[in-house]
Amino acid sequence: MRRSVLIKPEKYWLLPVMVLQALLFLSFIADTDEQKLLDWGNRCFCESYDASGDTSLKKYDLVLTHNAFIRLLKTYQNGKQEYYSFQLHRLSEIKYIRNPDGDTLQFKTNADDVISQTFNDPDGDLDSMVTHLDIPVNTMPKRRLDSLQRVLDYFKNKSL
Repeated sequence: MRRSVLIKPEKYWLLPVMVLQALLFLSFIADTDEQKLLDWGNRCFCESYDASGDTSLKKYDLVLTHNAFIRLLKTYQNGKQEYYSFQLHRLSEIKYIRNPDGDTLQFKTNADDVISQTFNDPDGDLDSMVTHLDIPVNTMPKRRLDSLQRVLDYFKNKSL
């Protein structure tokens, strides 16, 4: 009985295929990191927002979304609502402004890219576009501000 001296290839393909499958599986871990960044950005906004300056404010909702939007909805005690929204890829600059009466986080956009709307306003509803969004914040340490900047940069570059 004769045997072939040639190596059977099916034995030696198993290891490279397993390695490629492992690399493919591990490449999907970034989604959980993205979710952690999104959660941290929203927690930072929630903890840093300073609603004490506006006594007629009933509630607010400041959110960073997975598709790189920042949305702020303010609801006042008289029922009036103010809504602001912009996409991070239109963001040109973030400024942290320290004032004696309260700190402000200012988001500037390239042009009139911030949607500004009012609802249930006794003076009439208003739809307009503005170039910046000012968010009153509690004092933020430099480390926290830099970390927030990195999260926003990540989502800004992701949306391009």
